[in-house]
Amino acid sequence: MDALLCFPLELPAEVTLALQSAGLGYRAVPGPEAVFDGTGNGDSWSGALVVAGEDMSAGVAFCRHVRLREVPLSPLLLVIRAEQVGDLLLRDELFDDFCVMPARPDELTARLQHLFWRSGQSMRPDLIEYGPLMLNLETYQAAVAGRVLDLTYMEYELLRFLAGHPAKVFTRETLLSRVWGYEYYGGARTVDVHIRRLRAKLGEEHAYLIQTVRSVGYRFGQVAWHPGLAQRAGAAGGGGAA
Repeated sequence: MDALLCFPLELPAEVTLALQSAGLGYRAVPGPEAVFDGTGNGDSWSGALVVAGEDMSAGVAFCRHVRLREVPLSPLLLVIRAEQVGDLLLRDELFDDFCVMPARPDELTARLQHLFWRSGQSMRPDLIEYGPLMLNLETYQAAVAGRVLDLTYMEYELLRFLAGHPAKVFTRETLLSRVWGYEYYGGARTVDVHIRRLRAKLGEEHAYLIQTVRSVGYRFGQVAWHPGLAQRAGAAGGGGAA
């Protein structure tokens, strides 16, 4: 799914929270000039969210820019203040729905979900979820129990691979070839170092998600140990233990 276009550059806190809670990829821009690349190839937005609460004229101008085109950008959610409702009269063509601030993040998320459903799109990005862990495969973000993890690229790739194959045991050599690539000539200690860093970043409470299988290698998760865990692995490729 392409990114959601947002305006203005500085979004209200509740809007940012709603987007992050939904795991939705988005990009805020300072003005209409940053929306399209001028060649027709930069129109890859999933939709738009425009906050006009602080400057109604700027918000309307932005909506007009993205809607009055040969291919209008849709869906578009307009966020306004209660006293600005009257300004929407005869401007229905500029938006698909509007929301009045202040609004709870869950209300904003629900309105966006409804708009995407009406347009035949899914707002939910490709995810891998396992208990408290969530990996967003579109934005390369990871979070555990709602806390965003600061991972390096290879730490993320290793965690993504393991979480995409829960309960399967992988040797260090298999992880080296599947995550780092067959052309990588580093030793098995590279895997151990990255596992240790991942466990530290997951925190003591969630370090159990990556288990050591003695004399073999590593395994992600084991539902038998934590029966309350919900498991849903996204599309992350096949493969088994070596």
